Amino acid sequence: MAEVLNNENQKSENILEVRNLRKCFPLKKTMTGKVTQELVAVDDVSFTLKAGETLGIVGESGCGKTTLGRTILKLHKSSGGKIIFDGVDITDLKPKQMREIRKQMQIIFQDPYSSLPPRSTVGGILSEPVSVHKIVPKGEVKDYVLDLMEKCGLRDYYYERYPHEFSGGQRQRICIARALSVKPKLVICDEPVSALDVSIQAQIINLLKQLQKDMNLTYVFISHDLSVVKFISDKIGVMYLGSMVEFGTKEDIFANPLHPYTQALFSAIPQPDPDLKMNRIILKGDIPSPANPPKGCRFHTRCPYATDKCKEEVPEYKDYGNGHFVACHLLQK
Repeated sequence: MAEVLNNENQKSENILEVRNLRKCFPLKKTMTGKVTQELVAVDDVSFTLKAGETLGIVGESGCGKTTLGRTILKLHKSSGGKIIFDGVDITDLKPKQMREIRKQMQIIFQDPYSSLPPRSTVGGILSEPVSVHKIVPKGEVKDYVLDLMEKCGLRDYYYERYPHEFSGGQRQRICIARALSVKPKLVICDEPVSALDVSIQAQIINLLKQLQKDMNLTYVFISHDLSVVKFISDKIGVMYLGSMVEFGTKEDIFANPLHPYTQALFSAIPQPDPDLKMNRIILKGDIPSPANPPKGCRFHTRCPYATDKCKEEVPEYKDYGNGHFVACHLLQK
């Protein structure tokens, strides 16, 4: 899979390159500390992302979407592979070396209720990262924060209020403002609208798109909602049991989903036309445990088209044109 990312001509324009990334969590250890059983949360994931683009990551719960995002940010230490951010290999950087890069890579968490410190005011929450990273001179911090609040749709008199005084949508705006307070280049959006009402979701998504345009941001947008991903993304990656099974532009993925798992996901998208009959693909069985993944193609236990080859061999992650990568034996004929 690594060879698909080794195009030297793309190095300068890619703000993020992920090469064969792995993240494993130990489940059992011996008395001496040797790992005897591990959970493979992210396995051999590779992709590239250009500055100003949005990559949507989709898949069922437990497929490794959130772990992928946190490993890219080095909130989890990777177990293998490389993470190259803005031309710098950050995979093995120490915490001190990461300090300067931290402000260029931020995250918006899923739950706006638990991701804000309850004893700090909005002004304190937003001022702290600005002061720590010396984004503006000390005397200009408050004006900078108030301007940022206005951009995120927050009134200036919210500055002295506490998180418990706000609704879910307002709290998520505070989380967005906190992430953008240090002028990042890359923002990992970990299901930022899943805990909000539908009407508020639309407001937050439109805010994210406007901020991306104004501040030239690059997003990795993790979500279950395929309609939201279709609206906000430029590229889409489909994950299953820790692996990337399909990756490509939004237009290619939605117009021509090639992997059986992607086809099943897209068949579940609700349609506004009640007279339109969808050919719903029902996947049988449960998702296998990432602590004991099946041999060969990980999807073969639920795939309606699985063959004996699928049960024995891991499919090659291959480009089928226009950067549309798929890992499936059915296409490799």
